[in-house]
Amino acid sequence: MNVEKPKGILLAIGGAEDKGTDLERGIIERNRLNFFELGILSSMLGLIENGAVPNVELITTASNIPDEVAANYQSAFSKLGCEQLGHIRIRNREDASHPEYLERLKRCNCVMFSGGNQLRLSSIFGGTEFLDLLCSRYEQDHFVIGGTSAGAMAMSRTMIYEGNATRAHLKGEVKITTGLGFLDGVIIDSHFDKRGRFNRLAQAVAAQPGAIGIGLGEDTGVIVRDGHQLTVIGNGCVTIIDGKNIDYNNIADVSFGMPIGVENLIVHLMSQGDSYDLESRKFAGVEVVAEDSE
Repeated sequence: MNVEKPKGILLAIGGAEDKGTDLERGIIERNRLNFFELGILSSMLGLIENGAVPNVELITTASNIPDEVAANYQSAFSKLGCEQLGHIRIRNREDASHPEYLERLKRCNCVMFSGGNQLRLSSIFGGTEFLDLLCSRYEQDHFVIGGTSAGAMAMSRTMIYEGNATRAHLKGEVKITTGLGFLDGVIIDSHFDKRGRFNRLAQAVAAQPGAIGIGLGEDTGVIVRDGHQLTVIGNGCVTIIDGKNIDYNNIADVSFGMPIGVENLIVHLMSQGDSYDLESRKFAGVEVVAEDSE
């Protein structure tokens, strides 16, 4: 079946992205380069259609301190010269049908979902006119959707909403529900390395071996074009867990609370510039020329 590719672009971020705070401690050339030229937020603005003035709306629904979070992003984006920056302050399902917010979503060319609790995103936006409009813009327009931490995890149709990393090897400790649905066939986890979430994502993939797990390190993200072409940006690592070739898998047979066993997971580690195709399940690394040591 011929499925039309979305015209929009996704940027899923693992959390703790650079917001330019180091610049306030003293302008250092390396800090300037990392934030203004190589930084994730700068890259997000660069994804907006050529010639268009960035018009960004912050969506802080996942956070329990929305105004503080919005202020931090407003400070960061203002340093990058983004003048058209709004805050869509949706706190409940009634807010998600507010005519003003729908109109602002029609006018902007980029939205940014903050971190917090991803279950708030799925439970508040699921089935709403706001989400329908957002999906339509992503599919039909050159529209950028960014999300960090919880905002990244909610991008996929299958979403982890709970799971203690220290118990994630035990059946039933990883909880899964439906996310916002911009990406099919993937499961995204954030703060992946710092919070030791490999087993959490591995169990989610073992329960749905057709899905591809994407573990995002902090201050690291993946740009998704055409709905399937991933490119890594940022300073950390992205882990891909592919369960298609799983052989032995006891997750359906062991009792809840018992350790699971899974054979033949395929794992890729990706860094800045590396790419991965979700359709072909192929990794493409960037060739790096090592400097001669003296």
